[in-house]
Parts: sequence; C-alpha cells; structure tokens
Amino acid sequence: MVIGAPPSRRTLGAALLAAALASTATACSGAAGPDGGAPAPAAGRQAQDQGASGALNAYLDRVRKERAARVLAARKWGLARPPLEAPAPPAVKPKITTRKGFETHGKGLPPVFTTVPTKQKIVFLTIDDGAEKDPDLLRMMNELRIPYSAFLSDYVVKDDYGYFARMQKSQKSGVSLHNHTLNHRYLPGLSYEQQKREICGMQDVIEKRFGKRPPLFRPPYGNYNEDTLRAAKSCGVKAVPLWASEAFPDHMEWREWDRDLHPGDIVLTHFRGKEDWKGTMPDMIRRVMNVITSKGYAVAKLEDYV
Repeated sequence: MVIGAPPSRRTLGAALLAAALASTATACSGAAGPDGGAPAPAAGRQAQDQGASGALNAYLDRVRKERAARVLAARKWGLARPPLEAPAPPAVKPKITTRKGFETHGKGLPPVFTTVPTKQKIVFLTIDDGAEKDPDLLRMMNELRIPYSAFLSDYVVKDDYGYFARMQKSQKSGVSLHNHTLNHRYLPGLSYEQQKREICGMQDVIEKRFGKRPPLFRPPYGNYNEDTLRAAKSCGVKAVPLWASEAFPDHMEWREWDRDLHPGDIVLTHFRGKEDWKGTMPDMIRRVMNVITSKGYAVAKLEDYV
C-alpha cells in the first residue's frame, strides 16, 4: 500500500526554475568575450537556456489559466470563494491503521478509519450509493477541479452504469469508483457467506463495468463485524474508510466532539436529490465546499494517500 507518487506540477515548476537559474549562472561565470564584455554563450548553451525558460513560462502560464478558470467556475456555481488547491501528495503514502475503538479481534484485516494521518490541511470528499445521477454534479466537480471518490451499490447504479462510466472519466486525474455492496444490506445481520456475496459480488460488477477491481470498501451505514472484514479481505479489499463528518445541502453533521474539521478527515455525502433532501447535488457541494474552504482546508484525492 506504500506507492511512490508521481512528481507534482509544483515540483516540476521548481525543477524548471532551478534549471533556468543554474544555466543562467553558468553562462555568467565564463571568461570575458573578445571585446572585454560579457562572454557570448555557446549555441548549445543558448538553446538550453531558451528551452528551460520556455518550459517554465509555459508551466506558469498554464497554472495562471487554471487558477483563473477555477475563480470563474466558483462564481458560476455560487461558491463564496474558489476552492483551495491541495498540496502535492506525499512521495510515500502514510501508514493507515484501524481507529481506536473500531477494532475487531481478527488480525491482518483491512484497517477501518475515519481520518488519514497527515499534518496537511486537507480533507477527502466521498459520495455513497449512486441513487441520484445528476449531470450537473459531473460538470460542477470538473470545472471546480474538486477530487472525490464514489462508493457504489449495484441496486441503485445498475439502471445507468453509463453515468458512472462518464463520472470515472470526467476529470483529468480520474474519479475512483469503490465498493458499497450489491444491495446495501445491514452486513452484521448476515452470515459470512452472505456478506462475501454482497462484497465480492460488487467487486465483480465494478471490475466488469468499469475495468478495475477497487481496493476500498465502505460498509452500508458504517456497520460491520469481523466477518465483514474477513470477507472484504478475501475479495481484494485493502482498506475500509468510514467518515468523520457528513454533508447535506442545508447542514453538516459531525462525528467528533468539537464539531470541526481536522487534517485528513474523510467527509461523507450521498447521491441524492430534491426528492430525498432539501436541495440538489450542486446545492450540497456548494455548502460543503463553503465550509471546507472557510476553515482553510483543501480537498485532496483519497487514493493519493490510501
């Protein structure tokens, strides 16, 4: 579960800047030219300098354009402020362990957690089940460049797998689709074999429909027992993220006593519309992002850390 992360755009920019400065310093340190002035750089060095400078300028121009687009998108979708940009993910993913009080007696089982260990002011946005299939959600999240992860249940997604295929490809970095069981049943009330069918069956569906067997699983209602974790492990599940807070269009609900966000917190919400709650999916995103941004947090991609 410890995987090297690719270099970020910030890292690339810093490397290009360093290359540009280094090449400039090298050129300035040569001997004087025939007329006693600055030395004439060799043709190869001059081309190298221009290449580094051009690459840096192109990178900075792209960053400026992306930030300007995010500002415009925030206005379009009614956010109080543009979302903050997440820092580069760590080169090595943090070690995830089961949260205290969430343990079972089993050993070597997937960890159950509500917060990723990090000191960065980031949180992770996750959306459960798949009942509401609002095309505005895909447009909003793409235009605002907000990463998120979906935990799907087959009984509500099977009428439109295409929506989630479009979701998966709706962002440049991709949207990861994970397991929330076939039928969203209360797992501790089922036998081990029944739980295994619910979890492994959804692994099979996601692999068949979306091309990848997901490493993450969230039990319905957040309820599980040791059989749940043993079954999940047998299906290839590596970790079981729960949540520290939950977002609705008109309010937030909190697990922690201080009713606040913390570095690495996982935020839960659901695929729902006006038939089920007081607003649309964009209404919910607007509220939760206003809360997250006002508290100085950025949304990062869960799969970069787990």
